[in-house]
Amino acid sequence: MSLIEIKNVTKRFDDKIAVDNISLSIEDGDIFGLLGPNGAGKSTLISMITGLLKPDSGDILVDGYSIIKNPLEVKKQLGLVPQEIALMETVSAYDNLEFWGSLYGLKGKLLKERINEALEVAGLIDRKNEKIKKFSGGMKRRLNVAAAILHHPRILIMDEPTVGIDPQSRNHIFEFTKEINKNRNTTVIYTSHYMEEVDELCNGLFIMDVGKEVAYGTKKSVKAMVSDKSRLLIKPDSYTAETLIRVKSLEGVRDLTEEDGMLKLVVKEESFNLNTLINSLYEEKIKIKGITFEEPTLEEVFLSLTGKTLRD
Repeated sequence: MSLIEIKNVTKRFDDKIAVDNISLSIEDGDIFGLLGPNGAGKSTLISMITGLLKPDSGDILVDGYSIIKNPLEVKKQLGLVPQEIALMETVSAYDNLEFWGSLYGLKGKLLKERINEALEVAGLIDRKNEKIKKFSGGMKRRLNVAAAILHHPRILIMDEPTVGIDPQSRNHIFEFTKEINKNRNTTVIYTSHYMEEVDELCNGLFIMDVGKEVAYGTKKSVKAMVSDKSRLLIKPDSYTAETLIRVKSLEGVRDLTEEDGMLKLVVKEESFNLNTLINSLYEEKIKIKGITFEEPTLEEVFLSLTGKTLRD
């Protein structure tokens, strides 16, 4: 079921179109990747989903509520982790969360419970009384996430949550995202320049550039837009030049290279038969030590579709 529906949304700033007639839907319980280089329109789109900006045309529905007609009903369901740190440097971690929690309408015993819960999730419970100005960049990022989940939002929007932080904090946020999605069924919209994160985390994808849709669908369908071919890595115990000729002639094999004793094949999935390859090597009394299939990476997909990298 679609929890979020974005319908023909456009946003202009003077003569520049930041978001150009975008339509997409996000399923309830999904981790949805929103990808694009700097200036693609991702943050503008997120600002419209959260009601910080009003679309020039089109509408955004969250659980059937329009962000234009019923903004409060939409906002109650959202938690936002912004790109910029949204914390008060001169007060403690606990006091920061107390402030944000009160804005969500939490108070009394429930507020205290939610603050301690969020600090535990962020791995900062032992630093709760320290002022934010003493925190590292990674700790501030984790507290930013904690502030966004105090009210147990149905939808969590994470806008570049791991930019410029240490590997430990990055992994903490990465694992937290998977946990909150699985255990609370929180729908997550995740934007990132780290493609390995998106590749592992996300189910649905929307790739945009200069305000326009580049690709939209499941991870598998988006990757299939670039190629119907996969890479197959084979580690044989031995092989000869004749082996290479024989393997390259098999149906479905489009390319074959060798590197450090590894055979690297590009195969067309619909016509390639792995058993035929295994039998061919077996006839030469060649043992296979390992076989690995590789799909194109999201970085390769984006480069193929747009001619630029996601970090451009």
